[in-house]
Amino acid sequence: MNAGEVSAVALANESLQQIDSQEGEIHAFVEIQREQVLRKAQAIDDGVAQGKNMGVLAGVPLALKDNLCQHGEVTSCASNILSGWRPPYDATVVSRIETAGVLIVGKTNMDEFAMGSSTENSAFGPTKNPHDTTKVPGGSSGGSAAAVAASMTPLSLGSDTGGSIRQPAAFCGVVGVKPTYGLVSRYGLVAFASSLDQVGPFAGSVADAAALLEVIAGHDPKDSTSLNAPAPALSSHLDDGVKGMRVGLCNELLEGCAPDMVAAIKRAAEVLSNAGAEIIEISIPELKLGLSAYYLIAPAEASSNLARYDGVRYGVRVDAEDVTAMNTATRTAGFGDEVKRRIMLGTYALSAGYYDAYYGQAQRVRTLIINAFTKAYSSVDLLLGATTPTTAFAIGDKVGDPMSMYQSDICTIPTNLAGHPALSVPFGVGDDKMPIGAQLLGPALSEQQLFQAASVLEHGANS
Repeated sequence: MNAGEVSAVALANESLQQIDSQEGEIHAFVEIQREQVLRKAQAIDDGVAQGKNMGVLAGVPLALKDNLCQHGEVTSCASNILSGWRPPYDATVVSRIETAGVLIVGKTNMDEFAMGSSTENSAFGPTKNPHDTTKVPGGSSGGSAAAVAASMTPLSLGSDTGGSIRQPAAFCGVVGVKPTYGLVSRYGLVAFASSLDQVGPFAGSVADAAALLEVIAGHDPKDSTSLNAPAPALSSHLDDGVKGMRVGLCNELLEGCAPDMVAAIKRAAEVLSNAGAEIIEISIPELKLGLSAYYLIAPAEASSNLARYDGVRYGVRVDAEDVTAMNTATRTAGFGDEVKRRIMLGTYALSAGYYDAYYGQAQRVRTLIINAFTKAYSSVDLLLGATTPTTAFAIGDKVGDPMSMYQSDICTIPTNLAGHPALSVPFGVGDDKMPIGAQLLGPALSEQQLFQAASVLEHGANS
């Protein structure tokens, strides 16, 4: 772009044409910002013609998950309760990508308030998997994953609270990264569970994901949980390899997985071993407790965060005879079934007489998981396992069975509880010819090593 060899306007039109040809079937977007993206693309071309450096990602189209605030653009979290709401400010990650010259093409579909694993819990209807439109793309960032998988945009941003980047990345056959908690600012990310949420990239390649993470990472004084650390250097280390690295093949991240999934992850271990890594079989029994702890902690935090949607300050309001009736009517009409389910779960867990037995106990289990990871990382540098127990399931298969739906996040949730980084990299296909994701996990701020290993797996999967 900065050399003038590629036109930003041409790239923007190419992205919009791809969206026009596939969006009707896939439904990855809830809003397409056609005029804005072409206007910015022209400004970038004009700047390049004048010899200006327009940013490290100048002219690259990107899709933005609909829970990231963008000044003046509808940000609904795929919920009726925020229908038509336009934020008066940008999320920090939005400011950073725009400074880097990215073209924000539009806002992507998601599970309402990021609560779901299939992008079926959206007020705008489900998104479909580009590899097979009878299958889900995963969730909650299904629209962002599908946009990259369908080549609508080369990059997208999502959020990961219990696997909402990695799981759809695995289902759609793209790279998805959940960074260390605090490495990327949450300012302007509409909250689901504040101690778990983290913004991260989707991309078609490990190198592209690294380039985007370098742009969005780094300290932000607007976020009190932001780490006072610079953005990691990733792109310059992608070819450093894994020689001498100790990688733990984690039993608990394979247990209960489909046979084709287990076989693929064992092949991934062989690729790392052939590249010079030492593969060590490791067991972390505490990880089995992750799902139970998560579905108390996350709904509890959600019930608190979502109390702000009361029909008074912003969003939809349903009038009634008094304030209590108005609050009830607004929330009844505005929230979908899954959001209501999690609010009720969380409110119960925090209620008098149950707090210690449920929420307090879940936090103690969280500490057990953190300690177990710490012990594991004293003997290995990274962990390897499946991202998901199976490949993408059919649309409608699990909507009526919440427990079965929750199980699809069983391999990703422990990382969020610990605040550690993890990523999913495509590694072959299953017996149904749908993509498989290999998951790499590491201790806090180990992104550089994770990307080195992911690069090796990417080359191994393509060789």
